[in-house]
Amino acid sequence: MQIIHIIPGSGGSFYCGNCLRDSKYVSALRALRHEVIKVPMYLPLFADEHDLEGVPVFYGAISIYLKQLWPAFRHAPAWAGRLLNSGPALKAASRFAGSTRAAGLEEMTVSMLLGEDGQQGEELDQLANWIGEHCRPDVIHLSNALLLGLAHRIREKLNVPVVCSLQDEDVWVNAMHSDAAEEVWNLMSRKAAHVDAFIAVSSHYAQLMKSRMGLPAEKLHTLYLGVDPGEYEYIPAPEKPKNIGFLSRMSHENGLDILIDAFIWLSTDPEAAETRLVLSGGSTRDDAGFIKAQKRKLKKAGILHRVDFHEDFEGEGRKAFFRKVSVMSVPVRKGEAFGLYLLEALASGIPVVQPELGAFPEIICTSGGGITYEPNTQESLALALKEALFDSRRLGQMSANGREAITRHFHLHDKAAQMAIIYEQVISRKNAKTLS
Repeated sequence: MQIIHIIPGSGGSFYCGNCLRDSKYVSALRALRHEVIKVPMYLPLFADEHDLEGVPVFYGAISIYLKQLWPAFRHAPAWAGRLLNSGPALKAASRFAGSTRAAGLEEMTVSMLLGEDGQQGEELDQLANWIGEHCRPDVIHLSNALLLGLAHRIREKLNVPVVCSLQDEDVWVNAMHSDAAEEVWNLMSRKAAHVDAFIAVSSHYAQLMKSRMGLPAEKLHTLYLGVDPGEYEYIPAPEKPKNIGFLSRMSHENGLDILIDAFIWLSTDPEAAETRLVLSGGSTRDDAGFIKAQKRKLKKAGILHRVDFHEDFEGEGRKAFFRKVSVMSVPVRKGEAFGLYLLEALASGIPVVQPELGAFPEIICTSGGGITYEPNTQESLALALKEALFDSRRLGQMSANGREAITRHFHLHDKAAQMAIIYEQVISRKNAKTLS
């Protein structure tokens, strides 16, 4: 099969689980002898732009923002668009405040979902025409439901089935003001009619989106995320320093302050005298003030020197991070649809400590590689971290359970094979309709 995977990029300024998820699936599907072409939108996926592979970035973040803000900019000369969509310009845009924030982008989100009827109709035709000229796809895969505005025109021009992943759209939509959020939910529900199959990353999220978008059960599949255990160095947690890790965008939404407050509380315990906090995952300029406030808090508590801000979260840098920690926690305030960082930690032998929210209980119950706590407060997290860190027997068992679960339940190549089956099903249904 030739598969086109359309993926919104983050520019590599922070740990983007969705970008990493899609890139891992692309690699695994290629290993199964499928031809997969990544088509990035808005920004490159990663800082070094190794994801581009000669494919242009469509819907360049700077130009579509300016065209939405000032419609007259749509008549700017072509050279201006090329300059704004150049690699250096997009890389700079990824670090700007608001480049990956829902609040303030309500009109843009609505316009994107309107597809050919929105302000980005020209960009949509450019995307569909490029695919038609350079590829012969059997199926198009959209990374998330916020891209559903593409589906109708793509199916119309290319005559191929469209598949759409579901992961954490609610986080983006619910961050908008209520009127815009309701309009976006309604648009996504309407545009779902142009999609042949939806793939949710957890049972929890499948049910949430089925209810929220009114998705028919026959279109909805659940497929856990996966990683390749061969890509991760397994070190049993009891053999490493009793350090606590955080791997995600360092933001208020992801609960970094909850973890820091829990660490401050834990630091007063003599048993944790040697414990350090290792923080990684990057940030945007939106997060700068928040991070400065956390550093001031740590300095006031006299333990800033016990916090390692691990800057490199891509490739080898992420592997080095995993070697430093024996447990990990990302106490996301409202939970998540999954969280790829959980699998990366488990594959590295690192138990996870997560709030009893979203899909976290489902993933931890399936893996046996961690513990959940409630409510999502610093006190509850501190107690859970202490429970995980200082019971060596339990720590070792969770470490072994997590690694085994990657092979049994979350192996990337198994998940890619299952995804290929879904593609084959939608292609067969389309061919049957064509013949009938």
